[in-house]
Amino acid sequence: MIAGAGPARPHTRASLAAQLRALGVRPGGIVLVHAGLRPLGFLCGGPETVLLALRDVLGPDGTVVVPTHTPENSDPAGWTNPPVPADWWPVIRAEMPGFDPAVTPSRFMGALAELVRTSPGARRSDHPHVSFAALGPAAERIVAGHALAGMLGEGSPLARLYELDADVLLLGVDHDSNTSLHLAEYRQPAPPRERCGAAVLTGDGGRKWVWWEDIVLDEGDFGRLGADLEAAGAVRLGPVGDGTGRLMRQRAAVDFAVEWLARNRRTEAA
Repeated sequence: MIAGAGPARPHTRASLAAQLRALGVRPGGIVLVHAGLRPLGFLCGGPETVLLALRDVLGPDGTVVVPTHTPENSDPAGWTNPPVPADWWPVIRAEMPGFDPAVTPSRFMGALAELVRTSPGARRSDHPHVSFAALGPAAERIVAGHALAGMLGEGSPLARLYELDADVLLLGVDHDSNTSLHLAEYRQPAPPRERCGAAVLTGDGGRKWVWWEDIVLDEGDFGRLGADLEAAGAVRLGPVGDGTGRLMRQRAAVDFAVEWLARNRRTEAA
């Protein structure tokens, strides 16, 4: 190890809160957080410290929202990372545990998302593939009634966040992780569609596999979209820990993305 190559300092609840305030997190606001904690450096208390700092800044009237998606609860015919043999597909569809909002862990969403999901008082939407969890006074309003079809569209928590004028906070991640941009895909005319499936619980304590039609989600160009969003001045950037925080009003980001996707994806498809 090179001398002096370690973290500059440990980051605490108080120091992170000061950085989040400087970034512009609004007291009493609602914030959808996507976090990769490793780029933030040494956190004295790990994800718990980040959540405590966020709640300190938001105050008792603020609400924290996180994605608690379960991508493995999906049609195995579409799995690519890794793919599975076709003769496995019926077994997976028959045996995948039904999604339980209170029990099913999220995957690939990070430690902060799991901490929020398991915190006392947290509420979680019941979508078997793209659920969200929220902690704070607006939690139930945000997560209730998450539609199976149109899973990140007008019947989703993303649309409720849009209505409530929420913020989006990216901590140590880029716009590739900005789930709110998918709402703009639903607001395009005639987006491409596909068949989706997942295992859900039934009222009698059993489980079943359900199918629905939804749009084809594509975050492949969200990096370019986000760069243009930042160039337009819609994103505040600042240090959080050793990493970068990106804060934006969700409405502004979605409205920008609606126009950006209409212009750029139409051009690319021509």
